[in-house]
Amino acid sequence: MIEVKPLFQLRANVDPPQIIDGPLGQRWFIPVTGGSLSGDRISGVAQPGGSDFQLIRKDGVAELDVRVTLLTDDGVTIQLKGHGIRYTTPEVLQRIMSGAEVDPTEYYFREALFFEAPAGKYEWLNRIIAIAKGGRLKSHVLIDAYEIL
Repeated sequence: MIEVKPLFQLRANVDPPQIIDGPLGQRWFIPVTGGSLSGDRISGVAQPGGSDFQLIRKDGVAELDVRVTLLTDDGVTIQLKGHGIRYTTPEVLQRIMSGAEVDPTEYYFREALFFEAPAGKYEWLNRIIAIAKGGRLKSHVLIDAYEIL
């Protein structure tokens, strides 16, 4: 059985997607404009400038490709990389993007998280994989992250 330990909660503020139609589906470039994270071992902010570059496949599954820079409360810069999928019906996605509060149980949103941290207090992040369950709202994304033990 897989054991997990809570790592942090992340609230990433996002701008509306820039959409590109392509041969594999739609590419959504979603700028991250800031945010916050809090946990027992790490807390701080998500800095502006990150993004989620999604492929919305023809079967409706969104392949997530996230890069965000975190700044801890004690001034350490860490890169978060996320790869995952989100699946919802077109109707539920329309409700989310219109600003309606949609219960995350109405769709699937999971990610594997990887980190790049400098030597020191947070270098343990370089040696773990975390999993996350997410929720999407019109102007932000909520992530509950867990370290795989």
